[in-house]
Amino acid sequence: MALEIPVKVIVGAPTILGDWKAPVVKFDGKWVPDSDVIVGILEEKYPEPSFVTPPQFSSVGSKIFRTFVSFVKRKDSNDGTDHTNMLEVCMVTQGPYVAGEKVTAVDLSLAPNLYHVVVALGHFKNWTIPESLTHVHNYIKVSGCFRQCM
Repeated sequence: MALEIPVKVIVGAPTILGDWKAPVVKFDGKWVPDSDVIVGILEEKYPEPSFVTPPQFSSVGSKIFRTFVSFVKRKDSNDGTDHTNMLEVCMVTQGPYVAGEKVTAVDLSLAPNLYHVVVALGHFKNWTIPESLTHVHNYIKVSGCFRQCM
């Protein structure tokens, strides 16, 4: 399977992306711009190792990025720590990844969003994930995105 770099699509033929979702992958000559659809296609073509997230974990972290983006824009004191606390609860019961011992699709979505949250809030609000959330910090340590991007 050959993958083309999304920037090439944006520069060469921006209309391919439609509403500009990223990442973008070309499967069988067709551009696919939706992470969930991409994971589904990869699961069909390459079932092992599976990245299927058990249903009870599929929404973990889904509101973190949106919550922190709104926090960056606001002036009030609601910093979104409550959403980070929910992630901590999940990590306590499962860990080291969201659904347990192996990476699933939810980790592939959560880890880069959490990375952006940490970097942006550190820069704009001088905010860090509270040290008391040890399982979230452990998640950050085991996440490849953080190791490669920092």
